[in-house]
Amino acid sequence: MKQSALFAKNNPLWLTQFDSSTLLIKVLDLCESATVYIINNNQQVLYWSQGMAELSGLRHEDVVGKSCLPEYKITDTDNHQETIIKISGTDGSDVKVKKVVQVLHDKENIFAGGVVLLAILPKSMALDTLPKVSAKVTNTELGSQNFQGILSRSPAMKDVFQIISNAAETEATVLVRGESGAGKELVAKAIHDLSARHDRPFLAINCAALSSNLLESELFGHVRGAFTGAIKDHSGLFQRAHGGTLFLDEVAELPLELQAKLLRVIQERNYIPVGGDRSIEVDVRIVAATHRSLREEVKAGRFREDLMYRLRVVPIFIPPLRDRREDISLLLWHFIYQHNAANFRKIEKIEPEAMRILLDYTWPGNIRELHNVVEYAFAVGRGTTLRCSELPPEFREPRRANHQSLSSVPLSATEEIAAIRQALTQSKGMVTIAAQLMTMSRATFWRKRKLYGL
Repeated sequence: MKQSALFAKNNPLWLTQFDSSTLLIKVLDLCESATVYIINNNQQVLYWSQGMAELSGLRHEDVVGKSCLPEYKITDTDNHQETIIKISGTDGSDVKVKKVVQVLHDKENIFAGGVVLLAILPKSMALDTLPKVSAKVTNTELGSQNFQGILSRSPAMKDVFQIISNAAETEATVLVRGESGAGKELVAKAIHDLSARHDRPFLAINCAALSSNLLESELFGHVRGAFTGAIKDHSGLFQRAHGGTLFLDEVAELPLELQAKLLRVIQERNYIPVGGDRSIEVDVRIVAATHRSLREEVKAGRFREDLMYRLRVVPIFIPPLRDRREDISLLLWHFIYQHNAANFRKIEKIEPEAMRILLDYTWPGNIRELHNVVEYAFAVGRGTTLRCSELPPEFREPRRANHQSLSSVPLSATEEIAAIRQALTQSKGMVTIAAQLMTMSRATFWRKRKLYGL
């Protein structure tokens, strides 16, 4: 039976979308190497061949049952249509393909999805054969890989990009929530760049990196003679960011006494410098970020409830890298190309086993950790192929089955000392990895070690 006859509307083999899916998958299993996929009328992936996985870098288990990327979608009017589209390949580069669609209908003649075959086109084919779309649509609705410097082809990030775009048009305070290394500062910068304040300063500070006194001086400035060593007036970040945006990273680490002062700035739009006697008017938009739950911090008495509500007017949550595995190969090749440009070493391909390890890794340090892995590979390896032997030691060692987050349960000083020592031992002294094992920022981990004399 010809393929066109198999999918004919009046063919009894095609009863319903769900009745026939098993049959179709059995047929398609005979040609797993073909670049074929099936989606339903809700644009969810029902089948994803091994050929599609090799072409796109998106694995079967990562896409089946989920909404497909915009470039893979079809409509009832696409039947027997052949269009040329551009998708992202396993190496992060754009691949031109011919998209051939066979629309499927149920026995009520209602659109139920379709089978799509992709055929790779020769590189010599002119780029102007690709469909033209406006820049605005390309960056948002069609799932562009680059949104204001944030690289992603994951459907999970589409809503994030939309919230960023909408929030940027307002003056609302934004709270970005996400794990360490997930790209919170990039989100803050995107909000600033898309806002009416884009031509004014964007300044950032890590609230966990400084002591309470230094942090207060850095944020609010000080006058001459305010304390020992204050030999001249110092303009704080709020004053220097006037008219622009101030990004407060790890805001949950802000000491309680400074939380009250920050609340005053947000409410009254003025503050008094350290040692000063007059207030300074300021117009600054606040974007804060944290890897902790502020609600839990409020319950624990470490964060002011009124400040929490002032900061999280617009909350934005960044999914961790392990929840958007489609981005691993994209980001991996992005960082490889960056390092290739330095002309020290050029990586052109990745050993299959090394790629499997990278795709299966849980990435507790998220994008920052992935970047560090690429940097490590360039430092220790040679040649044009990235091999397993060039991955950091933790990728070549068995991972512990039960990897409980040590920060999820309050620890006594003795327990915390033991946990830090264990993390340092497990990471073989690598501080970044040890901090990730403790689910702390590197700065917090450093302060804890200093506190306990470790």
